Amino acid sequence: MAAKVAFAAVAVTLLATWHLAEAAPLTAPASLWAPENYGSDEPKEAVHYQIISPASLAKSVLDEGGWSKLVCSSEGSHKNVDIAVVFLGSKLQSSDMSKDKQVDPSLSDTLKVSFTGSEFSMAFPYVAMADDDKLESSLLSGFAENCDSDFQGNHITYTDMCTVSGEDLKKHQNMDSIHDLVMSRMGRNPSGKTDLIVFCSGGFKDLDNAKSEGELLSELVSVLKKSGAKYTVLYASQPYDLLENASNLPLARYLAEKTNTTAKPGLGECDGECLVKSSLLEGVFVGLVMLIILISGLCCMMGIDTPSRFEAPQD
Repeated sequence: MAAKVAFAAVAVTLLATWHLAEAAPLTAPASLWAPENYGSDEPKEAVHYQIISPASLAKSVLDEGGWSKLVCSSEGSHKNVDIAVVFLGSKLQSSDMSKDKQVDPSLSDTLKVSFTGSEFSMAFPYVAMADDDKLESSLLSGFAENCDSDFQGNHITYTDMCTVSGEDLKKHQNMDSIHDLVMSRMGRNPSGKTDLIVFCSGGFKDLDNAKSEGELLSELVSVLKKSGAKYTVLYASQPYDLLENASNLPLARYLAEKTNTTAKPGLGECDGECLVKSSLLEGVFVGLVMLIILISGLCCMMGIDTPSRFEAPQD
């Protein structure tokens, strides 16, 4: 009986550990920045370390990021920003931000320079991704829900890689189209409304030369800077290739690193995510051993029988 209890305890512990590992969400980073602070005169920089959903990200961007005054038409007619950009990537996940070798170095450099060199910046390192919904749909529906049906859909344009559909949708087929839109809004926007550009992952369908995500973001920021427009950018990532086969994530990372011909010495060292997982497994194994020793000791003590009575000594 005691042995059955011991095996049951071990099985429950292993099952709980397995479910804990499976329940850990795949997270990706998001960043919001603006070269000029459009909310207050004082510079603002904030980092939210909580794990949030895309819907919570949309709410935080509207409330704390001040986008409710830009994309919600009921917040007033005067706008301090000409262009708001939602740049949706597919390369970064949260664990990549602490690595020495980045998947897309130009992307990490652009994000770092833009974030640190802006008067207003917010970072969300852990946005939990779901494999049943695309990030563009989650963010736009979050904006619409929190704007109380005052989301200015007629001032939203998309790149042609976006999957949204509907009547009278303006889609950009190249960077020149975005440049023309920005220049047309400069000084000739009597309604004062901020134009929202949704730049979906992959850029444009008709790209002569395949450009990396970092190069596209850098080029877009350069277009906005040269135009003289007041702008703000929200970058968010949803690694589609990892979501398609999340159960093979460690193998996928291993193969990606091994097939990279530009690998640097020390690439196989344990990174931050590896250290956390190794510490967790080490604690689980030590706990199991201690639990087995404790239960075995209790079983041995329960097996000790003492006589019910003692014989009187004989003279």
